[in-house]
Amino acid sequence: MKLNELIKSFSIALSNEEAEVLKKVNPVQPLQGFSPREQVIIENLIRKSLVSKILKDNIVMVVQNDFGTS
Repeated sequence: MKLNELIKSFSIALSNEEAEVLKKVNPVQPLQGFSPREQVIIENLIRKSLVSKILKDNIVMVVQNDFGTS
């Protein structure tokens, strides 16, 4: 039996603050464009695999993953 057969759906726990910052990361944006507090929250979202970092022209960009909104 496969795992996806056992678990029909799952969600990743988000705080209200994380959910608000996740909404702001919709298009690809530079990480430096966020406040220091939001940058910490974005790092947490990266650990939860909801946001990805992309290095483009020596600028760290962040983008929401496709499955980020659940």
